[in-house]
Amino acid sequence: MRLTNLMQAIDLHACGEPGRVIVGGVLDVPGNTMFEKMKYFEREADDLRLRMLREPRGYPAANCNLILPPTDPLAHAGFIIMEQTEYVPMSGTNIICTTTALLETGMLPMHEPYTDVVLEAPAGLVPVRAHCANGKVTGVTFQNVPAFAVHLDTPVEVPHLGTVSVDVAWGGMFYFIAEAAPLGLKLTPDEGKDIVRVGEMIKAAVREQLPVIHPYNPEIRDVTIGVLSGPPSSPNADLKNAAVVSTNTLDWNNPATWTGAIDRSPCGTGTCAKMAALYAKGKLALNQDFRHEGILGTVFTGRLIEETSVGPYRAVIPTITGTAWITGMATYGVDPDDPFPKGFTVGDIWGTPRP
Repeated sequence: MRLTNLMQAIDLHACGEPGRVIVGGVLDVPGNTMFEKMKYFEREADDLRLRMLREPRGYPAANCNLILPPTDPLAHAGFIIMEQTEYVPMSGTNIICTTTALLETGMLPMHEPYTDVVLEAPAGLVPVRAHCANGKVTGVTFQNVPAFAVHLDTPVEVPHLGTVSVDVAWGGMFYFIAEAAPLGLKLTPDEGKDIVRVGEMIKAAVREQLPVIHPYNPEIRDVTIGVLSGPPSSPNADLKNAAVVSTNTLDWNNPATWTGAIDRSPCGTGTCAKMAALYAKGKLALNQDFRHEGILGTVFTGRLIEETSVGPYRAVIPTITGTAWITGMATYGVDPDDPFPKGFTVGDIWGTPRP
């Protein structure tokens, strides 16, 4: 066997959203915080993200996480989150997948009926409670970073769509949130292509007209993801959403590059952003369950447990509960003669191909 760059990974999905977790084969990198380590990968070692998320090892809706030693002594493990066009500071589905991988593989000890751990994400420390039975993680509840609304019911002008009213909120990433019904959408799987097209169009307009910067970290800026919201399909949910994630390194001035994919899960950080917006409008109280349905009908349960502040913003501390399942374990590598060591994209499913 001639493979190089060998690494071991666990493949999982959290309520439908794939979340690969690299558990071996990648050494630690410089950085005094997990955010600094994330920025190191972004600047110096982005080939890992490209290799694991592009074809032939990945696909447009995939995510990848890298387990690293924590930099904070309060954390049990650290991790870097890699998505198709960016490194994100926080992600709910990836927290759920990473926790499940750490416990079900024995990298961290599992205790029944629950195991409490602290993970260090680039956004900060994340307290997690894993509900466990018969060696399986049956549910993961994590306390997210504080969420807050920046803009509420704010009009943006979107080419070909007209005026669209949006909220902009932070839930671990900056989201726009828009109602689906005025856009002619019911958020069903058969509408996937239209959901993505409309979501990317709104996102481009929001980025241009409503710039945002995180008050505690000026390197975190601008809306990079969006949620279309509507009534639930299931009696077990309060609202439904489709989160649109970009799949191309976008030129925001060139509509030909606006391509994306729908988060297959109910979206953890998107649910937190939605709850923050609802709270700011007086439509969701503290300590009230909020059951958020995704495009597949799966549900995350959110809850706002405390009010706080983030810079000038009134904020809330959210929790999210969801479940992940292991789908496989694999060793990945690169043959020295492989013509695509960093993977590839093709315009049939990736939009405008990237170099």
